[in-house]
Amino acid sequence: MIKLKVNGKSRNFDGDPAMPLLWFLRDELTLTGTKFGCGMGLCGACTVHVNGEAARSCTTPMSEASGKSVTTIEGLSAQANHPVQQAWKQCNVAQCGYCQSGQIMQAASLLKVTPKPNDQQIDQAMQGNICRCGTYQRIRSAIKLAAGVKA
Repeated sequence: MIKLKVNGKSRNFDGDPAMPLLWFLRDELTLTGTKFGCGMGLCGACTVHVNGEAARSCTTPMSEASGKSVTTIEGLSAQANHPVQQAWKQCNVAQCGYCQSGQIMQAASLLKVTPKPNDQQIDQAMQGNICRCGTYQRIRSAIKLAAGVKA
């Protein structure tokens, strides 16, 4: 039995320990804000926080999540008012929106570690998150806004 916390709530999993965390979140807990993109941890659509750090849930087996705390986009802020979420809205970042939960989770992780990032730090932290719509300039602006860094 694998025990973990998801968005602050204790959860149990008694299935295949090799199953990706993504499928537990989406299929068993119906937390569908975390998206399936590539299945190889390359696009970032499935990004969640595991013990406070950004992680690709499509390549994180349930066995690695055992005893850990997982935060999804649904758990980042109950009222969707995390500074990154607010900045995303204010900067009109989303177009199709598919990658946005992963982008937001990656950005929130960046700001936790680097509260006032420069362009290079933002680009480096966000490089594994792909936006097919190409909203990278707006993503950078939103991260700066959330950080209180002049754009």
